[in-house]
Formats: sequence, C-alpha cells, structure tokens
Amino acid sequence: MDKFKVIEIKQSVFEDNDADANRLREELKQENTYLLNLMSSPGSGKTTTLTKTINELKDEFRIGVMEADIDSDVDAQTISSTGAKVIQLHTGGMCHLDADMTRQGIKELGTENVDLVILENVGNLVCPAEFDTGSTKNAMILSVPEGDDKPLKYPLMFSICDVLLINKIDVLEYFDFNIDLCTQRAKKLNPNIKVIPISARTGEGISEWTDWLRNQVKEGVK
Repeated sequence: MDKFKVIEIKQSVFEDNDADANRLREELKQENTYLLNLMSSPGSGKTTTLTKTINELKDEFRIGVMEADIDSDVDAQTISSTGAKVIQLHTGGMCHLDADMTRQGIKELGTENVDLVILENVGNLVCPAEFDTGSTKNAMILSVPEGDDKPLKYPLMFSICDVLLINKIDVLEYFDFNIDLCTQRAKKLNPNIKVIPISARTGEGISEWTDWLRNQVKEGVK
C-alpha cells in the first residue's frame, strides 16, 4: 500500500489558470478592452514590430502596452517613444505570464482610456504557450533567421496562436527559409492560423498585419 499521495500539480495549475483567464477575458470584454498577447523568441523583432504597429494604429485606438521581461526596462523605454501608454512587468525569473500576472499588469496600466492592450510576453517559444493570459487573441512572430522548422520543434506555440508573423523577410536571400513550407507546417498544426510575412525594418507586410488587427479590435470591442 502506498504511504504517500501523488498529486498532479501541473494539471491543477493549468486548470486554475484557465478558469482565471476566462474570467479576465470576460472582464475585459465588459470594459470594451481588447487584449493581444504577442509572443516570440528573443531577437525576432518583436519590439520593432510592435513599434510599427502602434505607429500605424495610434490615431485610431488608444493603445496601452505591457512589456514583460525577467529584468530590465529596455523595451518599455523604446515603446514609450511612440506615445503609447506603457508599463514594464518584471516576472522575477519566471519565463512566462499567466492570467493573474496579466490581471495585475492591467490593473496598474488601467483600462479607462485604453481600447487596445498589447502584452509583449517574455521572449521564448515554450513557457508562454502553456499559460492562457486571458487575451482576446494570440499572435506570434517567427523571424527568418530562426528557420522554417520551428513549427516542428515548438508545436504548441503555433497551435494556440491566431496569427503568425514571419518577420525579416528582407533577408530571405541570405537564409535557407521557405515561407510556403513554414506555412504548411503551421497550418498542419492549426488550420485557422493566419500567416503574414512582414519586414518590421522596411515596413513590408505591416499594413496587412495592422488591417487584420484593426478589424479584430473593432469586432472584439462590440
């Protein structure tokens, strides 16, 4: 006879977080606030893409940004130059944000004068995919230098995202990256994922991305 209990902590944690995330989603809907969870690996161009996005949409929406990092405020300093309302979230060593952390950030940011909140999640393709933040939609950035095999290596991230931005297409000629193959691999995991090739540096594809987001926000806050 066993002398001890085995408790599946991970499952319990995920279940509790999912319930909290659903509550947060409903709260934000009632407040007419759209929350986008933006994820990627470090160096993918997330902050540069976010800056371009804000500049395209800031005349139409009141935008707030939550910058999540293990440490530093470099990204928040960069985003503050766009005029968007921004706060920095330090995770204390955690490699992700969960629904409760997101709620704390939103409370500090405030939603009274914000239509669109963008959470720039901690940079990696593993932990952030496992925790529902309570976002309205999930977006991810995959940069060309990372390789087109990433859907095979990190399937959960591609499975939970509504849109995939393939960034740095301006350097395609220097890397062995096949956009069509990457798209096929992503859609095999998630048939509904929207794939948009972009270059945050040159601006190519940014309008298609911001058109998608603009429509999502208008529909989401109704």
